[in-house]
Amino acid sequence: MFRGNSLPHALLFTGAEGTGGLPLAIALAQYIFCENRTETDSCGVCAGCSKVKRMEHADLHFSFPALPPKANTKAMSRYYLQEFREFVKQTPYGTTFDWLQFINAENKQGNIPAEECREIIEKLYLKSYEGGKKVQIMWRPEYLGKEGNILLKLIEEPPADTIMIFVAENKEEILPTILSRTQEVRLAPIPAADIAQALIDRTSASPAVAAQVAHLAMGSYTEALRLRQHADNELFPEVRQMFLTLFVPNDGLGRAAIAEKWGKAGREQQKNFLQYVIQLMGHALRAHYLPVETLPLQDAEADFARKFVKQGLPVETIREMMDTISQTIYYIERNAHSKTQLMAMMVRLHYIVTRRQVPDN
Repeated sequence: MFRGNSLPHALLFTGAEGTGGLPLAIALAQYIFCENRTETDSCGVCAGCSKVKRMEHADLHFSFPALPPKANTKAMSRYYLQEFREFVKQTPYGTTFDWLQFINAENKQGNIPAEECREIIEKLYLKSYEGGKKVQIMWRPEYLGKEGNILLKLIEEPPADTIMIFVAENKEEILPTILSRTQEVRLAPIPAADIAQALIDRTSASPAVAAQVAHLAMGSYTEALRLRQHADNELFPEVRQMFLTLFVPNDGLGRAAIAEKWGKAGREQQKNFLQYVIQLMGHALRAHYLPVETLPLQDAEADFARKFVKQGLPVETIREMMDTISQTIYYIERNAHSKTQLMAMMVRLHYIVTRRQVPDN
């Protein structure tokens, strides 16, 4: 689009967490500011490219969710620019949660306030510092809220040579008035082969482990990095023990012990563990429908998945179990009491695998 002189003045990149929306937006900005661009990429070495790489180009502006740095101030991006540069340098595929933890937000929610929107308007109506184009990148416009309506006129009729790039993960949470004024570019999941190669190059993963993690990551490099931490299968014995207790009729103490142990872990650890369980069960379903296909798992995991489907559970039962675990993740993410949720999950799962009606209360 840029080479054909048809690049929209307002782009919306949408893609799941870990698919690279922010790195792509920065790469596009670098291409725009490059002094010696080729047909396929920026040169990477000119003054314009160097400034964008450092995220210090005078005509490249960033907005992102932030927190008030102190009492009686607003959550303005400019207070956190240096931290944001360092965050992107360290974790270009990082999530909003990662970013908020990077600035020690703890359980606080970031936002992009009305004052930020007004500041964007003021900056973009100024002349460019270097006499060329101006680029505004907004990471996670979902955090705008209704204040985003302040930007509508700017998005619809921006100053000359101004390009706005919005990078989102949850399209449904963006104001419809903004959606209607931008051109969407949907980001596909990253191919497993690309994720595997990145893990080999950047984390020294073995080819076998990289391939396993890449397939489990479902197209998200962020998820791949998270799973890489458990690539040696330290979680697998826990999963096996969890399922053993589910199939034993009178092992209430065993199920309580699982809930007790994981109830003491951090919320992210709890979520990772439960997501790992769901992924293994998903591969069990794949083994059911495609019994001759090689599963992208290590031997012990693949053996577990195949033996699990041989328990004779109906496919609907396995899906009901996955839904129950997903619901537990949902409540944990929303700060419900983890131990209570995990105990309730274990009880429900036991009822499901023993083909009994789950109590309403």
